Amino acid sequence: MRYGEKEIKEFDVENMEIWPNDAKNDYIIKITLPEFMCCCPRSGYPDFATIYLEYMPDKFVVELKAIKLYINTFMHRNVSHEASINEIYNTLKDKLKPKWIKVVGDFN
Repeated sequence: MRYGEKEIKEFDVENMEIWPNDAKNDYIIKITLPEFMCCCPRSGYPDFATIYLEYMPDKFVVELKAIKLYINTFMHRNVSHEASINEIYNTLKDKLKPKWIKVVGDFN
């Protein structure tokens, strides 16, 4: 198994790396993740998307490698478009507790 496959397989969302947000100002973080893939629960065919994440941090920010690993854990899961986006939203909202968050899935 290659090291990237191993990291994705062993990724534990409960231990997603987050960092303290030391900034005193309100600001927005935008992350574009063009490599999202999941499998259709009905057909098993792969579904591809670009995930657009925007949030205004409060006390925490997510480490970029951690969010990329998390997104890639969906690669072999049978999950619908709606469920995957809602799971990403809820996970990040619960972990980061941002002032606000928006997750958009642009499926193609």
